[in-house]
Amino acid sequence: MKPLLKEIRHNPLLWLLAFVPVVFAAAQLKPDAHTLLFVLSILAIVPLAALLSHATEAVAAKTGDALGGLLNATLGNLTELVIALTALRAGQYMLVKASIAGAIVTNTLFMLGASFLLGGLKYHVQEYNRVGARFQAGLLFLATIALLIPSAVAEADSASHAAFTQKLSVGLAVLLIVAYGLGMLFSLKTHRELFAGAEHAESGEAPWPMGLALGTLAGVTVLVALVSEVFVESVQRAAETFGMSPAFVGFIVVALVGAAAEMAAAFAGARKNRLDLSVGIALGSAAQIALFVAPVLVLLSYVLGPTPMDLQFWPGAVVMMLIATLTASLVTNSGRSAWFVGVLVLMVYLIFAMTLYLLPPRA
Repeated sequence: MKPLLKEIRHNPLLWLLAFVPVVFAAAQLKPDAHTLLFVLSILAIVPLAALLSHATEAVAAKTGDALGGLLNATLGNLTELVIALTALRAGQYMLVKASIAGAIVTNTLFMLGASFLLGGLKYHVQEYNRVGARFQAGLLFLATIALLIPSAVAEADSASHAAFTQKLSVGLAVLLIVAYGLGMLFSLKTHRELFAGAEHAESGEAPWPMGLALGTLAGVTVLVALVSEVFVESVQRAAETFGMSPAFVGFIVVALVGAAAEMAAAFAGARKNRLDLSVGIALGSAAQIALFVAPVLVLLSYVLGPTPMDLQFWPGAVVMMLIATLTASLVTNSGRSAWFVGVLVLMVYLIFAMTLYLLPPRA
């Protein structure tokens, strides 16, 4: 516990943890102050993300960057899952799908591009294991194809396609979960030697004990999930106040806040020349959302939702996910990065964000 308290005392960003009880109190006392709750929830998630980042680095120092990246992606995606489940129970399927598509695009483009940029500003050239990056990009491409098919079939034949789309979505959900499980078996068991990270990280402070790191990861993840519930309840009303469209909220704002914990770890890893960790978090998180979170939400909609949810996304979302996947495959092909590579990837993301802000898709 002493290393945790020492970190909080010496890191001014973690002083914002004071907003965590404040946001819970405000949610009880002023549940209708949506703009206030929106701002407070963001101020609470930021320090929690920083704390989660530090604990994840301690675990990665013991387990290696590949497994550390997978662990961070898994815990970080619990936030996206909680946000999506909250909208799922309310029957807001467009928000669920927008948050899924937005999380995939945000992790693939914004998180990866910003990691390349931040690391490149400190180091002339950075290297990482391109086998792991291409593996994650391949999984992501598979998931994008699976998400493309229901939309393509619906566009081709609009007659009596509802029942077919539901059955197809369930079948695709099962296939994607199986593919994700086999991918984990391949990368963590049968061919794990291919995914070893490069040994060029900076030597820093002594990492936390494993017990403290895992306990912090679990506790902070729960707090992030609770704050995220307050966030998702207030974000739509607050968006109207700030003049943001529903598409922009689901695709950009919810995705950025949901991925705050992973971003903090990815950016810190890039600045410490641990780009394997950053790439593993960014692409691993996107692949996990596409191959696991989205299919699980489809299956859970039969239990929690008012009606079953399918995997038919609006065409613009499918195109953006496909372009994001192809961009990630292109820029990670060499296993080397510099700051301008990050700028190029971020520009693609900003094109998407500007488009959604100015011309939101029709529901």
